[in-house]
Amino acid sequence: MEPELIIAMLLIFTGAFIQSATGFGLAVVASPLLILLSPEYIPGPIIIVGLFLALINSFKYRATISIGGLKHAIIGRIPGSVAGGALLYYIDVAQLSLLLGIVVLMAVLISLLPIKLHPTPNRLFFAGFLSGFLGTSSGIGGPPMALLLQHQQANFIRANLAAFFVVSCTMSLLIQIPIGYMSLQHLYLSLPLLPAGYLGYRVAMLFVDRLSQQIVRRTSLLLCLIAGIGAIYSGAMAI
Repeated sequence: MEPELIIAMLLIFTGAFIQSATGFGLAVVASPLLILLSPEYIPGPIIIVGLFLALINSFKYRATISIGGLKHAIIGRIPGSVAGGALLYYIDVAQLSLLLGIVVLMAVLISLLPIKLHPTPNRLFFAGFLSGFLGTSSGIGGPPMALLLQHQQANFIRANLAAFFVVSCTMSLLIQIPIGYMSLQHLYLSLPLLPAGYLGYRVAMLFVDRLSQQIVRRTSLLLCLIAGIGAIYSGAMAI
């Protein structure tokens, strides 16, 4: 097995562990470093892994999913996905790396702010739009929705983020097909990553009730900070 693939699988394992423990984090942690290994990993393959995890977590927490509460976010996701696809059509790898780094650092900053937002229909629509735009263009669509739901009960967050990601990942992949960011080659690249994602999920389920949510959150924010700075540095050097 090539060293590049082993590193990619370790990144996916870490991201899947954090996402399964907290509700999101797979792409935030893994994407900025995966793009350094190979631009082909972003955004198609990381979204495929995200869809895989979302399906597993949606099934596990299916009793807590609130479809009615997600309606406005899903509606907002549609124009956001189209806008994100349009952006992908015009930017190159270096610009995408910069975008990834900036999005990740913004997500870390917002997570540290003492903001308490309640999920109103208008806010859900706007969060869905931002999630669609960022998720389709960079694979990182979780932060807007996670910020809006962060003060809800833990299982409610995991369940509804997972259900939203099932719909949003599917939208992103469908939009990426005609512009060349989702092909059979991208599907083949994602296949070795799926077992790593599942292993991350299984390990998270062993520890999710033992780990302090605060510890997981701080660790994920630190990893995101490092990954974001690395992506910005790489993009800046390539321009």
